[in-house]
Amino acid sequence: MNAPKNETDYRELMNHIETFLQKATIGKGFASLTPEEADQLAQLSQLAEAYEDRIPLMPIKMPQSLVEMIEFKMYEKKLKQRDMAHLLEIPETRLSEIIRGKRRISLDIAKRLYTKFDIDPAFILQHA
Repeated sequence: MNAPKNETDYRELMNHIETFLQKATIGKGFASLTPEEADQLAQLSQLAEAYEDRIPLMPIKMPQSLVEMIEFKMYEKKLKQRDMAHLLEIPETRLSEIIRGKRRISLDIAKRLYTKFDIDPAFILQHA
């Protein structure tokens, strides 16, 4: 079998793989496959994996506001709000107010978002 070129080819390939997997399941393991079948299963699996690797992942929704960007950076860096505030050198309450929309960011905080979290200055200016 050749490498899949489209979804239909991929489904056909997966049906062949499923046939081998069912035989192994019924036979109580992969030892129930002949050496030729085991080799063919390995080759088919590599073809399927190569096709899957070419499929783009679901796009990540890009933040549409500065608050979303801050939350995204917190998620990306696995930071709690307390840790983010510490890195921005601001009180936790101030960051909380910014995230809840109760306070706007200052120029100083904007600079820190850029330097410490690599948030594009144009994005900051556009959404501040």
